[in-house]
Amino acid sequence: MMSLLAPLRQYWNQWLQRRHPRGGSQRLSQHRVYIFLSRGGAVFCVMLLALLGGAINYDLALAYLLVFLLAAMALVSLFHTFRNLLGLTLLAGRTQPCFAGETARFEIVLQNDNALLRQNLRLRYGEMAEATDVAAGDGARIWLGLPATVRGWLQAPRLRIETDWPLGIFRAWSYAYFDQRTLVYPRPEPDPPALPQADLGEGEGEATRRGQDDFAGLRPFQRGDSPRHIAWKAAARDDSLMAKEFHGTAAPSLWLDWDQLDRRLSTEAALSRLSAWVLQAEAEGQLYGLRLPGRTLPPAQGPDHRDACLAALALFGEPGSGNRGAAS
Repeated sequence: MMSLLAPLRQYWNQWLQRRHPRGGSQRLSQHRVYIFLSRGGAVFCVMLLALLGGAINYDLALAYLLVFLLAAMALVSLFHTFRNLLGLTLLAGRTQPCFAGETARFEIVLQNDNALLRQNLRLRYGEMAEATDVAAGDGARIWLGLPATVRGWLQAPRLRIETDWPLGIFRAWSYAYFDQRTLVYPRPEPDPPALPQADLGEGEGEATRRGQDDFAGLRPFQRGDSPRHIAWKAAARDDSLMAKEFHGTAAPSLWLDWDQLDRRLSTEAALSRLSAWVLQAEAEGQLYGLRLPGRTLPPAQGPDHRDACLAALALFGEPGSGNRGAAS
């Protein structure tokens, strides 16, 4: 049975992709909004037909009046339900990286350019759904979650937006494909071993201690500099950030080296350990570098460096990631 349905499902997906092409925004025009009876609306129609049968059988004028009144209300609600989606613009917003096993979050922006209040709009990725209203001539931002199970890029799936406002008799819906993806970092090992020993050259430790004491001057802040070295007083006088420089700032280098890991670890387990070490080294304020097969990130410290290391781990083995990958 599943094999018979597969071609139909494939044809349905291709048809939807042609009708709702992938992009950064989508306006819900008339031919992109669909409407049908909701489950409650189907029950309502059955009851209406039963009431009509009773009115015909007993020739009751009041029953006829009630049937026509309810049918008219349903037709009016059909118009309002369809109009609740028509003309709405959806845009892809920001994304938030996460670790494998967590929930990736995608921002969707809804823009309402006309004078109608859009009510009870539900946006969903599969079972993950959020509801919102959009005021007339205004916009709304909504974050949708998506389970992140494996590391690497996570592409946003097909978005469904629907509404059954005002009476719940009809349900209108549409779809949107966005060029929106987020990065999923390897899941950090829950209880990793201690960090490797920092690499101290001969006399380097003394130089480091001395270097932290001998202030040499200021220089422009660079990516990877520790926030502790920012000259806040100088920054308050000027618009640019300056960093303090010290003599002999040969800090010990902590290298998180792929080749130094336990060979018995699988590829994913090794990435998980390195991910945990990156977080630990960053939390301890250490200068740390990352060595992967075919790629090296020199020692640095700070959120940008942490994100660069985690991104390198997330894309390990991916084409164009800058490393060769490794067999488990």
